[in-house]
Amino acid sequence: MPRETQFILSGAEFSYPGSSGKVLSGIDLEIRAGEWVALLGSNGSGKTTLLKILSALLVPTQGSSFISGSSQDDAACGRKAPCAMVFQNPEDQIVASTLEEEVAFGPENLGCPAEEIRRRVTHSLEACGLSGMEKQLVSSLSGGQKQRLALAGALAMQPAAILLDEALSMLDPQSRRAFTEIIASEHAKGRTIVQVTHRIEEIRLAERMLLLKDGKIEFDMPREDFFRMRSEDLAAFGLELPPFEKLCEILRIRGLLPESCAADIGAVETYIYDAFGK
Repeated sequence: MPRETQFILSGAEFSYPGSSGKVLSGIDLEIRAGEWVALLGSNGSGKTTLLKILSALLVPTQGSSFISGSSQDDAACGRKAPCAMVFQNPEDQIVASTLEEEVAFGPENLGCPAEEIRRRVTHSLEACGLSGMEKQLVSSLSGGQKQRLALAGALAMQPAAILLDEALSMLDPQSRRAFTEIIASEHAKGRTIVQVTHRIEEIRLAERMLLLKDGKIEFDMPREDFFRMRSEDLAAFGLELPPFEKLCEILRIRGLLPESCAADIGAVETYIYDAFGK
């Protein structure tokens, strides 16, 4: 059964007030419910601006934007938008003193009854590995815990889509893995994920890659095609292959790995076993 459409942008353009140039130009984009989409590109390519338009934090200066079939103007005027955003720095969105107050903030503003708010707080903190810390002060948390708290606050609004703006960039490797596991779990439940990053290693689970350059979508491709791209092609977008993908590229150049084999650990393992394991 086809997935329903979550976001549609048609001819979307955006310029910040006082700026003579366009940050985004001619964006035509459709994202379906349940997709995991990565927005990739160098600094200044328009990734974050595009994500903010999807979240209704910004409205296109030209063109149109729709979220789950509703005009973005309606979403921006206070109707419940089916998405929640997690920013690069959790300090930019945390507003309360304790964990339970922070996670309750979103549902309270949505007008949820008290019993429902308590249920959402408990469930969201548990999903983010913060169960039993309801009364703890936010100021006592580590950076990784604060980012998971920001995610818990987003989940408490029960969004159909989670939008991540470089949400892993300030985390250490262990916290990055823990955060990614939570996102993967939410995606498995059917939530749409739209993730802005310039670090390829953060989006190995994404299904679809959008490469932005100078405010335009230059490429829209599935994961398998993206991980066959060469270093010099990615460099044009400010991207660098992670070590494993770089190794696969070297093996292809030397004829030890076929072009048809994606830079996926399972695919490479299968190829090596079939070719050399017997």
